Amino acid sequence: MLDVRRLVLLRDLDAHGTVTAVAELHRVTPSAVSQQLRLLEEETGTRLLERSGRSVYLTAAGHRLAADTEQVLAALEDAQNRLQSGAGEPVGALRLACFPSALAALAVPLGEALEHAHPGLRLHITEAEPEAAARLLLQRRVDLALVYRYTNLATPPDPGIETRTLRTDPLVAVLRDDHPAADPVGAPLDLRELADTSWITAPPQTDCGDAVLQACRSAGFTPQVRHTCTDFTAMVALAASGGHTALISHLAATADRLPPRMTVRPVTDRRLARTIEVALRRGTARQPAIAAGLAAAQLVGGTAGA
Repeated sequence: MLDVRRLVLLRDLDAHGTVTAVAELHRVTPSAVSQQLRLLEEETGTRLLERSGRSVYLTAAGHRLAADTEQVLAALEDAQNRLQSGAGEPVGALRLACFPSALAALAVPLGEALEHAHPGLRLHITEAEPEAAARLLLQRRVDLALVYRYTNLATPPDPGIETRTLRTDPLVAVLRDDHPAADPVGAPLDLRELADTSWITAPPQTDCGDAVLQACRSAGFTPQVRHTCTDFTAMVALAASGGHTALISHLAATADRLPPRMTVRPVTDRRLARTIEVALRRGTARQPAIAAGLAAAQLVGGTAGA
């Protein structure tokens, strides 16, 4: 009988490419991962890995076994679903990862909806950006995750994870009242109107930074970046103090969060948006607590910010 934990390591090596990445995902040492993979080769009697210097690659047999592992894990999750299907009212802990700008807008009302519908279910929230949330899901440290992906970036889905779309969250321009592009207030803004202004963006190689840079380049210019940061609240503060341009999530741009004399304008490029999703491990949707969390997420996700 093959060890399921070793199969998971092989699956994750196929997905993430390096032993170091797999070790970080599972919070163990690279040598421990390598040892478990060698034992898996002994169990199967098949060469699953090619080693070249310090790099490791899956053989054709390794790729096939990694793909079959998804079916094994789905079958195990389904068996757990059947065991729990007669349990009735969901009780116990439900662990949720959530990205920062959705904590107040989505996670809090989700918790309130669960408390009302299922008093015996206790929600535990962990703040995490989507990449970290995916790791927490695969590590089975959370059951659900509120995540996002930028619609103008081709972000591949994580293996072993499925998502349900909740809503579209467009990016909007946040400008000081005396900014040249502040008027007319509320009217859609062509990004080309901002070509000659100074910008605040997320750093390069982040999804938000790459999405804004790609949108600007599609509009025919490269933004003149004055400041870089990842926190939307800090972006707004910098825009307010220096009169710079910032594009932030509509979810984060509610009026009660903006300082005085700040204007919000939508952008005409509808591709510049985030799709907000609820993510879960494949095969877990019918577990009672997770099913209850999904229902609550879809309830509050479709109405938040509407």
